[in-house]
Amino acid sequence: MSSTTVTTNAGVQMPRLIYGTAWKKETTTKLVIQAILNGFRGIDTACQPKHYREDLVGQALVELHNKHNISRKDLFIQTKFTSIDGQDRSKPLPYDPRVSLSEQVRQSFSTSLENLQTDYIDSLVLHGPERSHQLTMEVYRQCEKFVDEGRVKQLGISNLYDLNKLRKLYEDALHKPAVIQNRFHAETNFDHDIRQFCREKNIFYQSFWTLTANPQILADPLIRQLAQDRHGTPAQVFFRFLMDIGITPLTGTTDEKHMKEDLEVLHWHSLDHESVTKLKIFIHD
Repeated sequence: MSSTTVTTNAGVQMPRLIYGTAWKKETTTKLVIQAILNGFRGIDTACQPKHYREDLVGQALVELHNKHNISRKDLFIQTKFTSIDGQDRSKPLPYDPRVSLSEQVRQSFSTSLENLQTDYIDSLVLHGPERSHQLTMEVYRQCEKFVDEGRVKQLGISNLYDLNKLRKLYEDALHKPAVIQNRFHAETNFDHDIRQFCREKNIFYQSFWTLTANPQILADPLIRQLAQDRHGTPAQVFFRFLMDIGITPLTGTTDEKHMKEDLEVLHWHSLDHESVTKLKIFIHD
């Protein structure tokens, strides 16, 4: 394992820190280019015009290739299928909501390939579970076909906070989920049980809302002392800690200085065992 990537259960080299593009709107292209030029190699988006401009991520990828000679194969691109419950019907939908669920997934995937101007996706994630396990599996089965066709390298799910639902998905999946992406905060007990299951099954846990939801952790004297010792920031220490325990954080910063600081953490030495043990208390481990 290199200092910057991990190998998932699908055999994919996934960056240990991923740049998130939610809520970037018209600034998406500029920010994705900035993130990649500073050193990010993983980009997270979704086929959901409500919160993402997937098409502008695609514009960034083209510009990075044409102007900066950064090849698509050197990047990890993750996008999502978002069911109609998560779409804004006042915006152009990425699929026809009147067709079958499987066909919605096919249409959404075609839209993603067109938006991103690519012929494959590294990581395709369900934006959330459907209203029943049966419907979730209908979506997942179609995504598995994309894997069989060689157009998707790995699968995952997001916004799933029920361990039993995750367990049933894992048991029924032919291509086991490689990632789960969840909000990381105290109200869900930092997904303690889900993360334990992920460790057992070699599923990587991607955290989002990591800094915003946890100001009390960033303000803690221990975090502040560790930051001072490393001539860094509390955010850097928290990211390093999460990576040390196997979590893949997403960061969506729009500040280039913070982008550089976040990336620096990939090259930090791991935190010492005693500090990691103390910090685990914050996240109920």
